[in-house]
Amino acid sequence: MDVEWGYSGERGPENWASLCDWFAKGAEFSLQSPIPLVTCQEVSDVKETISFHYQCQKFTDKEFKNTIHLVPFDQISYVEYQGEKFYLTDIHFHLPSEHIINGKHEDIEFHFVHTNHRQENLVVGVMYELRSEDGWFYDRNHEERWDLAAHEHWMNPDVFFPEKKSHYHYVGSLTTPPTAGPIQWFVMDQVGQLNQEFLTPFEGQYAQPNNRPLQALNDRKIDYFEGSNT
Repeated sequence: MDVEWGYSGERGPENWASLCDWFAKGAEFSLQSPIPLVTCQEVSDVKETISFHYQCQKFTDKEFKNTIHLVPFDQISYVEYQGEKFYLTDIHFHLPSEHIINGKHEDIEFHFVHTNHRQENLVVGVMYELRSEDGWFYDRNHEERWDLAAHEHWMNPDVFFPEKKSHYHYVGSLTTPPTAGPIQWFVMDQVGQLNQEFLTPFEGQYAQPNNRPLQALNDRKIDYFEGSNT
């Protein structure tokens, strides 16, 4: 089903649920995303969390659903949660960030979408501050090769992540239509620095805000995990 939607006007977020029955059904899920997050001094007593198993692989960039997506050619990078593998299927970004930490929006938030064999999604969010003179850009290590003209890129997705993967975990929804849930969400609490030139090739797509407004917490549980430096 291809239903046009956007981030303003009659097809903006406040009207998504009215655009079609599919979107309306997704909006019925009560634990919607994104949500505000607050720095927590208490580490969750839940021992099991997410583990990352990313490797250098080939991606292409595509324009659809109101942003740029980096799509892997093969599903070989994955995260493991509760003994199950969720393979990386998509990377895209929102400007400004959709989640906020301690009341602050960041300049950009990358979403890493993963899918298991039952087609259930798990999403990891990483936020960045855009900088004009410094911050990570292409070729942070020797494994990266970005060919923007050919739309082919070799990289390890781990380059987007902070060294210490401290994060929040909660149950939410997709942040784009049909906003269905439940989705396992993991949001890194460390904000990186990204050179704004990273986005120059995608300027036609990132010029307009594409972040869904914050949603109600609805008394949901939010866990915090202190990451290691490995």
